Amino acid sequence: MEKWFLLTPGPTPVPSEVLLEMANPIIHHRTDEFKQIFKEVCEDIKYLFQTKNDVIILASSGTGAMEASISNLFNKGDKVLIIRAGKFGDRWGEIAESYELNPVYIDVEWGNPVNIDDVKFKLDENPDIKGIFTQASETSTGIKHPIKEIAELVRINENCLFIVDGITGVGVFDIKPDEWGIDVLISGSQKAFMLPPGLAFISLSEKAWEFAENSNLPKYYFDLKKERKNLKKGQTAYTPAVSLIIGLKKVLELVKKEGLENIFERNKKFAYATREAFKEIGLKIFNEKSPSEAVTAILLPESVDGQKLVKFLRDNYKISIAGGQEHLKGKIIRISHMGFISRFDLIVGVSAVEMALKEFGYKFEFGKATTKLMELLG
Repeated sequence: MEKWFLLTPGPTPVPSEVLLEMANPIIHHRTDEFKQIFKEVCEDIKYLFQTKNDVIILASSGTGAMEASISNLFNKGDKVLIIRAGKFGDRWGEIAESYELNPVYIDVEWGNPVNIDDVKFKLDENPDIKGIFTQASETSTGIKHPIKEIAELVRINENCLFIVDGITGVGVFDIKPDEWGIDVLISGSQKAFMLPPGLAFISLSEKAWEFAENSNLPKYYFDLKKERKNLKKGQTAYTPAVSLIIGLKKVLELVKKEGLENIFERNKKFAYATREAFKEIGLKIFNEKSPSEAVTAILLPESVDGQKLVKFLRDNYKISIAGGQEHLKGKIIRISHMGFISRFDLIVGVSAVEMALKEFGYKFEFGKATTKLMELLG
């Protein structure tokens, strides 16, 4: 038997105590027992989201919350501004177009954050924009966008919402939706929440709920007003993912015990050490301008095929990392350091990448990256 190491930016590893909670016998979701668990979870998750607003829990992947933020808040033909700087920025556009909104795009070269001046220019040029959509952390490239600065541009405009995909941001680094003026913040269970895939989370400001009163786009399962009404009764509108919510209760206990500031500092330390380790053997970080604490994207030498490298690590060392997406396939690899990732997981992952690079013929001083990582991790 061999141990698997999961270092992908979703799914991420699940703590054993969380797995044990989810292994308990299933309970019915319309019982007082589950209602009590659900009420506690809905209250405690506000701590992780750093908000006083309700956090709606959906049985879906994070994309479900992305779709809900469009179908519940806008009308056909509404003009919206979408920042496209990677695979998931593209997804915002695809969802908006499917609901026949009128998207205006800021296209950013993959590996770079959006320029705040470009956002300001687009807003000045299009005063009728009803919403701005972006990622806090673009998982496909490993960059962070300046969401606090964007929020400052939007919060004074009562006719425009700021919607942030925080799927690899919430629980990874500091995001303060209430303080900064983020109107919609979403996330998913399989990232920093240390759970299997299957839950999506979405929190709306009162300004966003006012938009929801006027939205006439079609919605049924992802009806946030219906979910909010049921939330007050300690239940969901439809059958919830009971075991995942029970696991989430344990996750939130662990998060509160460690403390958000400690979690953010740990993620920052792990990300910095990982970047510096690979630079030590001559590799470049794909997203040097504004790297995310969630995932590090490493640019590979032209002689190394990233897709083959990822497969080699999985087949030979039982280590899962992520490759590039779209035009970055084969060109980058991505290593996560969010959620239930330890310093020893990273040491194993970086040393395995070194071994694989050696097998693929890359010339470097073997062991130098791992040594640097260990020095920085302490």
